[in-house]
Amino acid sequence: MSVLKGASTGVAVITPFTKEGAVDFDALKRIIHFLIDQGIDFLVALGTTGESVTLTNEEQQAIFAVFVQEVNGRVPLVMGLGGNNTAALVEEFQQIETTGFDAILSVTPYYNRPSQEGLYRHYMALDAVTPLPLIMYNVPGRTGVNMTAETTIRLANDAQHIVAVKDASGDLQQGKEIISKAPEEFLVLSGDDETAIPLTLMGGAGVISVAAGGFPKTFSAGIQAAIDKNTAKANQITAELLPAIDLLFMEGNPAGIKAVSALKQLSTDAVRLPLVKASEGLTDALRPFVAQLD
Repeated sequence: MSVLKGASTGVAVITPFTKEGAVDFDALKRIIHFLIDQGIDFLVALGTTGESVTLTNEEQQAIFAVFVQEVNGRVPLVMGLGGNNTAALVEEFQQIETTGFDAILSVTPYYNRPSQEGLYRHYMALDAVTPLPLIMYNVPGRTGVNMTAETTIRLANDAQHIVAVKDASGDLQQGKEIISKAPEEFLVLSGDDETAIPLTLMGGAGVISVAAGGFPKTFSAGIQAAIDKNTAKANQITAELLPAIDLLFMEGNPAGIKAVSALKQLSTDAVRLPLVKASEGLTDALRPFVAQLD
């Protein structure tokens, strides 16, 4: 997929807040520049990690504008745009300003728990109107439904503008089946940090990562080793990262990665309710990894 230059390591970027709870645009600019300077290949604005569901429409548009301004074409930029009302989302796809973005990442409908046929029809409806290449996002742990390999492959073959899937099922067999049966140009990106490097070793195109937002050099090195089929190095880096990844998600996402961001003095660790920030115990447990990794 040329739009992402062959993929590799992307980051689902947090939305930093001030201690009072407002969007911290200065911190967002710091984070964007930090990630690009550390060699991240592409960025995702307002994915799940960006707490988009707690942002107003005005805040979302302002955040998108900051991404476009600060990235300034240096790396590909992906817009997070999803929902569980297909008709409303189709309308939003037709109206959204996408200048400066290279692709759209859209999560499977959540809470409704659609059937596989419902998922297929949802994405085909988006495919008919999308202004940019479309990346599907399968994250059953959050949405309540798993988009199967069969459905993903069907969409990869039938859709005109769907170019990739971010698969956060954590099921390596499912990922392997998609890789082996989807069209060659269709990219399988991991959305599960724990299994991202192993999936890439199987032929995946890389990752859209949470952990790489805190440890960009180490995670990128692991993904690149997997792409290069350097199994020993890839497995070594996986072993180094797994304890940190476990901690990052221990109290929910993005509480863990925001604690890392605060430890790196990029932003505060504030999140918006109903989420709460990482406990002092978790922050202390993450501190050694901030010193050791990257």
